[in-house]
Amino acid sequence: MLVQSFLLGLAVGLGFWICQLVRLRRIVGTIPPSLKSQPSDIALPLIPRLRHEIASLRQQRQDLLQILQNYQQLLELAPVGYLQVDEENQLLWCNQQAREMLYLQRWQPGQVRLLLELVRSYELDQLIEQTRDRQQPQVSEWVFHPSCESATAILEVKPLVLRATGLPLGEGEVGVFLENRQAQLEINQARDRALSDLAHELRTPLTSIRLVVETLQVRIEPPLDRWVNRLLQEVDRLINLVQSWLELTQLETDPTLKLNRQPVEVRSLIAKVWETLEPMAGRHQIQLAYSGLENLWINADESRIFQVFLNLLDNSIKYSPPGETISVETKIICLDNNDNGRLNTPANLEINIIDSGVGFAEADLPHVFERFYRGDQARSRVKAAESSSTGIVGSGLGLAIVRQIVLAHGGSIKAMNHPITGGAWIQIILPEVMANS
Repeated sequence: MLVQSFLLGLAVGLGFWICQLVRLRRIVGTIPPSLKSQPSDIALPLIPRLRHEIASLRQQRQDLLQILQNYQQLLELAPVGYLQVDEENQLLWCNQQAREMLYLQRWQPGQVRLLLELVRSYELDQLIEQTRDRQQPQVSEWVFHPSCESATAILEVKPLVLRATGLPLGEGEVGVFLENRQAQLEINQARDRALSDLAHELRTPLTSIRLVVETLQVRIEPPLDRWVNRLLQEVDRLINLVQSWLELTQLETDPTLKLNRQPVEVRSLIAKVWETLEPMAGRHQIQLAYSGLENLWINADESRIFQVFLNLLDNSIKYSPPGETISVETKIICLDNNDNGRLNTPANLEINIIDSGVGFAEADLPHVFERFYRGDQARSRVKAAESSSTGIVGSGLGLAIVRQIVLAHGGSIKAMNHPITGGAWIQIILPEVMANS
């Protein structure tokens, strides 16, 4: 009996030992090969090697946390606002500038709340959604009206002009940089008011000076009269500059103030403009080529649209080499045709004015319609040569006025370089066109 008990205990012990050995071998089989001892290498034992790897991972984690902390400190001290949301538009983090711009007094660092609960801005929410959907940086500018809990605070809080840039991040997150443009807008408005006041004050003395110069012009004999003629040209240039500035300011303040809309036939209007410019174009053997429908009518202010074509064709003549042709192309877009093919419902008119001159520099294209912008030196030299030979001097406001007139009519204008001629390409879109054939 004693021997049987001994053998039974020995068998149980051997079975337990074998089970532990199999289990140990399975555990060792799950260890990565990089941690196993290689017979050809002088490797650390298994436990010290594991400790070394764990320490290395901890150091990498510490370094990454330090880098993240440095970036957060930089963003916190940045002169622009920054906020970051997750894939569900929950606010994860924002710096002090963003908290001040968006009036985020209710948000505390560490809280995760929906951005729309904290900031009632449809424009900001739309920018974030567009950035996430398109996976490309998006830019938007709008007037932000902060939400307030009391009527007293509403009177004290002023709206801000914000410019935001959305950047797509990983896992559906979006980062947004915010720029407060209110101060710049107020400075520009104050500058424009000061210049407009100055222009008003200059009109009367300039008119008086011109009357004096005209009186001298008939009393001074050649060759001294050339100096009086030169003085008269400069006075006229100043008068035109003042008048153009006042006109541009008025258009920007109230674009529709002096629009006298009526049906205007585009082809005949372009012909009238070219008749006015034909003496200058004839000196350089420059021709006008028109292509498009012959009976196009738009609902517009004829004198204002005349001014648009006059300025654009005048520029094309100045910048075109002698003997070249200026092309004016018209076509209707967004058609709604009836059964007989006649367009008798409102649509959009596209007008393309193309020359063969030096064109625009790529850096100048976004700025050609800004007031007083001086672009590529090649175009400046062409214009200076034309001015010295004809006495025509630009004010630097022509294209800015053209843009405001087109916008006042509900249209759009764009400057490009034509891929075939290499010259300037101005494209205008005007609404409310009617064509009859």
